[in-house]
Order: sequence, then C-alpha cells, then structure tokens
Amino acid sequence: MHLSALLEFDAVPLDTRDAVSLLIDITAPTREEDRERPASTLQIVLDRSGSMAGDRLAGAVRALLGLIDRLAPTDNFGLVSFDSRAGVEIPCGPLSDKAAARRAVSALRPGGATDLSSGLLRGIQEARRAGGDRGATLLLVSDGHANQGITDHDSLRRVAADAYAHGVSTATLGYGLGYDEALLGAISEGGTGSALFAEDPDTAVGLISQEAEYLLAKSAQAVSLRVPAGEHLASVEVIGEMPSHRLPDGSVVVELGDFHSGEERRLLLRLEVPGASSLGATTVTVVEVTYVDPATLTTRTALLPVTVDVVPGTEASGRVPSPEVRTEEALQKAQSAKREAARALRRGERERAAHLLGRARQLLEEAPDSAPNSPEAAAQAAELRRMEQMARTGDASRAAKTAYSSQAGYTRMRGRYGQQSAQWQGPQELSNPETGRDRSRPDGRERR
Repeated sequence: MHLSALLEFDAVPLDTRDAVSLLIDITAPTREEDRERPASTLQIVLDRSGSMAGDRLAGAVRALLGLIDRLAPTDNFGLVSFDSRAGVEIPCGPLSDKAAARRAVSALRPGGATDLSSGLLRGIQEARRAGGDRGATLLLVSDGHANQGITDHDSLRRVAADAYAHGVSTATLGYGLGYDEALLGAISEGGTGSALFAEDPDTAVGLISQEAEYLLAKSAQAVSLRVPAGEHLASVEVIGEMPSHRLPDGSVVVELGDFHSGEERRLLLRLEVPGASSLGATTVTVVEVTYVDPATLTTRTALLPVTVDVVPGTEASGRVPSPEVRTEEALQKAQSAKREAARALRRGERERAAHLLGRARQLLEEAPDSAPNSPEAAAQAAELRRMEQMARTGDASRAAKTAYSSQAGYTRMRGRYGQQSAQWQGPQELSNPETGRDRSRPDGRERR
C-alpha cells in the first residue's frame, strides 16, 4: 500500500493554535498478473417480491447467469432470495457444479411482500460460513421498500457493520425508481460497500458484472485508516461523507473497505494543531493504514508521517494555500450537497435541493485549481448542473436516487478503473501527482 500526503499549508505559526487540511492519497498494491488468484466468496441476496416480476427479475437472472460463467469453480458463490420470507436457493460454496447453479437461478419466480431484513441476515450467515478467514462480499439487489421484518435504517446499518467486522463487505443495488435509496444506502455504508442505482435491467446487468470484476481483482481488504492522537494534534475531522469513529484514546478511524488492484482513493482530513513552542520541523502525527493481503491473509500496516514546519508568525502570515487541497475541499462539499439534496427531494423540497446543488457547483467553478488544471472538478461541476436541472423539473424520485448514488459512488468508488454507473461517469484518471506540482510525498513504509 502506498501513501502520500499534501498539506493545505506546509507551515504553521509559532505558539499559535492553527488548523490545516491534509489530503491523503492511498494506492492499493498491484496484483501480479501471473500470480494465482485466491478463491473469492460472493453472496447474492436477491429481492424476488411481486414488484420484481417481468423484466426486472429476468434481468437479474441474466446477470447472475453471467456471474456464474465468470467465476472459477474454486470460487464460492451463494444465492439467497427473499419476498415475505428468505430462502437459500444456492448454498454458498465452491462452484464445482455450474450447471446446477444455473438451473437454480433460472428457476427463480416472483413472490409476495418484501422482508428485506430476513434476506440480508440469511445472506450474511451464508457469507460468513463460506468466507471464513478470507472474508466475503455480499451484494443485495432490491427494487422496493422493506415492508416486513426489520425496517429501521439504523438497525440495518448496524447489521451490515457487524457483518463487516466479521469479514463480510456489503454492497447494494437499487433497481428501478421505487426502492428506498436511504435504506439501501444505510446498509452499504455499514458494510463499506457500493450503493448502486440501476433504472433498467440492462444497467443492472452491467453493474452486477462490474461488482464481480472488482471482487476478482481485490488486492487489499478490510482497509482502515487511523490518525493517532498526540501532543502535536489537538483534534481530527474527516471532511466529506466517509464514515469515521473515534477510539477511546482519541484516535480517529476511517473504514475504507476493500480495494482492487492498483485502486487509488483520496481522503481529506482537517487537523487542529496546538501552538508549537519551538521552531522547525514537527511531526504532527503518523497516519496508519492497515489492511489484509487476500492472497496470504497477512495483516500489513503502511505508515505516513505528517510533518509541518513551525515558523514565526510574521512568516506564516504570507503563506499561500495549496490549490489542489482547496479544490478537494470543494469536491467533498459537493458530495455532501448531493446527499442533502437527495434528502430534500424525498421531502418534496425541490427548490432547496436545486439551491444546494447549484451552490456546490459554484464553489467548484470558483475553486483555485479548477479548469483547466482539474478535469475532475470540471466534470463534477457539469454533473451538478445536470442534477440541479433535474431537481427542478425532472422526476423527483429519479433525481433523489441520482444524487444519492452519485455521492455514494464518488465517495466509495472514485478511484476504480473505468468506474461507471447509470448516471455518474467517474474520473477515468486522477491528476498525476508527479507532474507539474511541487508536492510533499513522503513514502509509506510497510511492516508486517
């Protein structure tokens, strides 16, 4: 795992409390092409309630048949379906008999009500049993609102978080315009997985296939970032929508989930630094990224020292903020605006949603590192403009789902190769930190 950092300001004033933003780039190990891929575990939990009848269920069946063909006989695959109750269609285990698995998938038929929690809980049980120490990925596919069983969002978020603590990462795919994006979003957040949106069967097929590709290319799992507390760090805030928690010792931990081979992600932190009493270089903290190598199940930790230069107050007064960090702040504020706009649209507040999206777009267009140096900022601004128009005049349900899935996709899947979803075209290539910028990039050091 490679880490690099860029501070908003390289210098802080002597004997003065200050706050600086820290941009961290995280790049997952690249899996060697000739290295044998470890067996993967993929558990599908599929809604087959009455609303899935017709093209939706047919599209899901088509996607699952393609998955079975794509997976190796040594990979574990399982299928739980649910309507008013959950049932195990394919016990999670090695795909040694693909013909039998295909027959089971092809025999799926729509049922009645939607007890999503029963399907999720049963799927987690299967994933944990089959995944063992290597862990598993669970993909929940639903087109509706949970109307039986556990329906509370926070309770289902905790279910998914507990599953993640036991090695099961959970992603969700909302199908059509009738599903509850806030509910599926809570589950994917708890499970550190994707929150996908497919309005039609063809898009659903593509997204399910894409999730399988990411699973098979996984090179780091259960990735977490910890910012230790210390005498030179008063507090830490995570900027944006990435969930985090604080440990009893004051350290802040961000759960990043799984990374595929070579995947890059960015994280923005706000560090509050107490007044330093001596001039010169001071290490504020040493960021730790811990992950599991899925091939060997070895736990590794990459370390990244974060150092600032303490200078006299008169010298610090002339410092210039990093344009790249300021642009990242605008990008993260845009994701928060999308999330809040989705909430406003669900409440019927179209004008408020449009205002939030429009203000976020203006901040990006005014960012110091925007066009032409930041194609990413320009792409996000263009997307926000489309969402703003959709919020005002388009279908409200579609607009809410578009905004929410875009935010979730940007937060969780920003660095994936060729990332695409039904609405959001993610950046194909992040700006190269080695070209054209004077950046501090301390190398991450790894230890077993």
